[in-house]
Amino acid sequence: TNQGKISTLLLCLLYSADTVEDEMEMATVRHRPEALELLEAQSKFTKKELQILYRGFKNECPSGVVNEETFKDIYSQFFPQGDSTTYAHFLFNAFDTDHNGSVSFEDFVMGLSILLRGTVQEKLNWAFNLYDINKDGYITKEEMLDIMKAIYDMMGKCTYPILKEDAPRQHVETFFQKMDKNKDGVVTIDEFIESCQKVSTQ
Repeated sequence: TNQGKISTLLLCLLYSADTVEDEMEMATVRHRPEALELLEAQSKFTKKELQILYRGFKNECPSGVVNEETFKDIYSQFFPQGDSTTYAHFLFNAFDTDHNGSVSFEDFVMGLSILLRGTVQEKLNWAFNLYDINKDGYITKEEMLDIMKAIYDMMGKCTYPILKEDAPRQHVETFFQKMDKNKDGVVTIDEFIESCQKVSTQ
């Protein structure tokens, strides 16, 4: 799935970072993460895994937080054949759960924990939040189209060379028709989860 690929890419980024810990550098970190014991209790990672993740996160983001531009820069390295800017923007907003314009280590760990080791319900809730761009509790057809276009842009023309320009809209029309059970023009969390679970069991 797209979410699975995304989370794997992000994890690879962290694990490939330099794992040598520099005590002097640690002292300069402006944003200190919550105690690892607390994050261990809240997430599905072990303390050892959290330590490795933190070293990688700190290596990429010495201040302890990631702003959107840095996030986009890091993410673009995985998709050199396309333009990942818009999708990275949506993804950043999904990780930035308190909407303060930055992603802390805690934000990152909790999102990654759901994407890699969460239950089906947790993953679908997270995905719904990604698609619900304005965070009003509903997914509109335009929101779904914005995400779909961003995915096509990110994957690049060389990945989908024969697709017509209106391919994203055609896909959205099909998905939305199936998801919007009561035909009220929006998809609720319940409709989204029910539709996704049906697809996964077919």
